[in-house]
Amino acid sequence: MIPRATYRLQFHAGFTFADAEALVPYLDQLGISHIYASPITVAAPRSTHGYDVVDPTRINPELGGEGAFRSLVAALRARDMGVIIDIVPNHMGVATGTNAWWNDVLRHGKGSRYADVFDIDWSRPILLPVLGTSLREALANGAVTVEQHDGQWSIVAYGEHRFPIRDEDQAHASTHDLKSLLERQNYRLAWWRTANDELNWRRFFTINELAGVRAEDPAVFDLTHALYFRLHDEGLIDGVRVDHVDGLTDPAAYCRRLRARLGDDAWIVVEKILGPGEALPRDWGVDGTSGYDFMEQASAVLHDPASAAPLGQLWHELSGRPADLGPEELLARQQLLAWQFTGQLEACVAAFVTLAASTPDASGITPAMLRRAIERLLWVFPVYRTYGTGSAAPASDEPIRAEARRRVTPHVPPGEGAVVNLIFAWLAGTDPGDPTLASEAVRRFQQLSAPIAAKALEDTAFYRYGRLLSRNDVGFDAAWMSLSIADFHAAMQERAAHWPAAMLTTATHDHKRGEDSRARLAVLSAIPDRWREEVARWEAIADPLSAGIDRGDRYMLFQSLLGAWPDAPDDAFAMRIAGWQTKALREAKLRSSWEAPDEAYEQRCNDLAKSLIKNSAFCAAIGDFLVEIWSVAMRNSLAAVCLRYTVTGIPDLYQGCECEDLTLVDPDNRRPIDFHANESALADPPAKMRLIRDLLALRREHPTLFTAGSYEPANSSKGSIMAFERRLDGRTLRVAVSLGDGATCGTIVFPSGAVRQTADCFATSSTWFELT
Repeated sequence: MIPRATYRLQFHAGFTFADAEALVPYLDQLGISHIYASPITVAAPRSTHGYDVVDPTRINPELGGEGAFRSLVAALRARDMGVIIDIVPNHMGVATGTNAWWNDVLRHGKGSRYADVFDIDWSRPILLPVLGTSLREALANGAVTVEQHDGQWSIVAYGEHRFPIRDEDQAHASTHDLKSLLERQNYRLAWWRTANDELNWRRFFTINELAGVRAEDPAVFDLTHALYFRLHDEGLIDGVRVDHVDGLTDPAAYCRRLRARLGDDAWIVVEKILGPGEALPRDWGVDGTSGYDFMEQASAVLHDPASAAPLGQLWHELSGRPADLGPEELLARQQLLAWQFTGQLEACVAAFVTLAASTPDASGITPAMLRRAIERLLWVFPVYRTYGTGSAAPASDEPIRAEARRRVTPHVPPGEGAVVNLIFAWLAGTDPGDPTLASEAVRRFQQLSAPIAAKALEDTAFYRYGRLLSRNDVGFDAAWMSLSIADFHAAMQERAAHWPAAMLTTATHDHKRGEDSRARLAVLSAIPDRWREEVARWEAIADPLSAGIDRGDRYMLFQSLLGAWPDAPDDAFAMRIAGWQTKALREAKLRSSWEAPDEAYEQRCNDLAKSLIKNSAFCAAIGDFLVEIWSVAMRNSLAAVCLRYTVTGIPDLYQGCECEDLTLVDPDNRRPIDFHANESALADPPAKMRLIRDLLALRREHPTLFTAGSYEPANSSKGSIMAFERRLDGRTLRVAVSLGDGATCGTIVFPSGAVRQTADCFATSSTWFELT
């Protein structure tokens, strides 16, 4: 069953199925058809997000368990509503000692019945990077001990990390020399800093607490998905959103297997970041992406392209860093590959070295040549990954390889272009050598290129590059300032033709700033000169408070304060900004980091933020500027809402975003929502909520018009007007939104021949629609 409109809820111990059940009447009144739930399976204790799954076979008792879930579904079904669940096939949480499968693997090694679940290199003991020092020092300091719990002896580190001891060592665990006891285990305790270089199991990005799962194995697939299939077979769920599909060995095969098992009636969307010019393959058997691509399109069209140069120049003058994103992304990729992915890189190179030995065309190519070629390709790879299997590759990979070849050429040593060409041949499956070896090498490359792209761009460069923060978000192409109206229309026509049931979203649990914060900051793209003047004013106020603080960091703070500034800033707001600021500084890895935090610098930055929030001159300055840009910011916000609910696809509403969303990066964007206040507001809704309610009412009355209706751009005499028509079975929906400074007098000519005057359309609102 394809939803009409979804509402994303973040479940955890503080917000359970019972809490969601109480919201069902409100969501129905708003016009929602389906709750879109964060992962509901058993996660690490007190998990606030659910992606650290420790048991995929059971519904999390912290959320109320299966009984409470069934009660929620019953309440939804009574109103002809349903549930979509977020599933996590790529990884499991292994940090807390509560993952029985991981513990069994540690106890029994390769002989464990769960050994095939995890992506482990069994040539050496499983590395567990949990120690704060070397093992020798930890033993000398008494940080590692042996303890008995429930009749079983375990290794305990720092009194909190508990690891099982092999069955054959249980009888003498308390009397054996601890060092020799550890040497006999299936794992090796190590200093946490060794993980980047020596980890012998695939993790999720750089998170040691999340172990990769081999969902490509049919038995593992069946084991880890049994609950989802049962819930669907029993009619309790209508579909799934697949988390981080690019982390899987073969996403295409996985999606096809998932579709075959769930059937044609299930709604399946995948979390997939599409690079510039990249399209989701149409043969995966899914309904589309979870909407980051639309979030980018709906945001980019709000920005003025003419501001790219002046805002880039302002950023360069203030920070001393590049005006363009490209150099920042390249440096971040080079650093991340060397700093955090060395172990995976070396394993990837080793796989290609072994493959080369079986390939006649690779004669004379040395391991060092292969390493250089692979490393440089990862520096510049244009998308998250390709989808080859070692013996074949889809046609859609070909232009990606061509672009990668163009980008990598300047970085390849003279005379070694043939090495790069051979790697491309292996990725394409045209010169496979030994098929098994080719499959392993290609797998390792593709499962490395994805996290390098994500960590280097979204979790590093986006925190270093501050040209305009509304263009730095998940799935965004921050190298470009904007998307033209014509290109937006083309993208929506493509969506209508090929992905009519893909998700449409403008806010998620992973966004870096809320949808209305981005819309507010987008105004700056229309007034770069005026913004430069305002920045100078703010700098004059902040200079006496900014000793020892980098001007680039301060400029990003200015933007974040502007984007998130509430009606009444208080200590709670200052704490939220400090949380964002600390995370931003550590992700940037320039003056602080998670591995080596400079808490003194972070505190100076936090003190500056707090001082500005309490400074009367600054509060007056930012207040005056907000008044100045307020009408355009509101126009941007409403335009994004109108587009989300009228173009082709399934709109998703992230929890609380029916009201103003000025959130910051997680965990701020996952804060508790005052649903009681939102429900009360529905009786006399503000503009944003009213527009959502009215458009959802149209979708309820004419659902097929929005998924199967045509999408036809209209012509406007004003460049600031975006208009289009949706037609199906004699029904016509006409939509127009006013962008930027708004519309003056003009006309809109719709494809059906209807003509509307902009003065009439936008007499009372910046959005307009009519159904005939």
